[in-house]
Amino acid sequence: MPANQIDALLSLRSDGRLLVGRDRIALLEAVIEHGSMTKAAKVAGFSYKAAWDAVQAINNLLPRPAFVTRTGGKRGGGAEVTEEGRKLIAAFHRLEEKLARISGAIAAEGLDNFDDLLLWGLAVKISVRNAFRCTVVRIDEDPVDATVTLRVSAANDICAIITHGAAEDLRLTPGRSVVALVKSSFVILAPPEEAISVQGRNKLLGQATRRVDGANNSEIKLDIGDGKILTAVVSKESAEDLRIAPGDRLAAFFNASHVILAAD
Repeated sequence: MPANQIDALLSLRSDGRLLVGRDRIALLEAVIEHGSMTKAAKVAGFSYKAAWDAVQAINNLLPRPAFVTRTGGKRGGGAEVTEEGRKLIAAFHRLEEKLARISGAIAAEGLDNFDDLLLWGLAVKISVRNAFRCTVVRIDEDPVDATVTLRVSAANDICAIITHGAAEDLRLTPGRSVVALVKSSFVILAPPEEAISVQGRNKLLGQATRRVDGANNSEIKLDIGDGKILTAVVSKESAEDLRIAPGDRLAAFFNASHVILAAD
């Protein structure tokens, strides 16, 4: 790159979480071109697992899915970018063009008056696998805590227990959009019929879409509706006992105190 040029990298975020950058946009565009996640991942330079994680992260943070899979038909199934996803791609490219013009102007004028540019490269990466865009449905307060009910999909709500101070700092009111974070290791899986007997925990029902076994643990992906995917990491022994396979209906449990809320 010439010395007088700046390569400005754009990333779109939703409630503080990375939504898309150039690499994820390239992946979605490859899906449009090839209609296959396997081919798209190869073209965009992703591993197959990383590609799935990327599109699921996008879906979890959008009101409507940007990416869906289809089954059957002459092509035997495949992957598809929705209208919401195509709008996201178009919006990203429009913003990237504007950012390129701004960075070009900065390069032409010099950097003497742009000390804050060093801050542009700072970002926070969160290790939590489950990050869901949710809508606050209700807030119930007692003398100590606030119990926040959140709509994560049409079929599932979750609850978070936080302090009064946190609820005030986040300015929580019904209808407010927040991100709910849940560590995958906090999620417990069980047959759906056990959801009735479990008390005092979040209970989400969904369908297993993927299982990956490691030496000691298994990673399970659970479709909880509206394009949202919940990730659970359980012991391999537990996955074997439950005989978890793609297509199985499962119940997922986690404590309300294990849900972390984030808002802008």
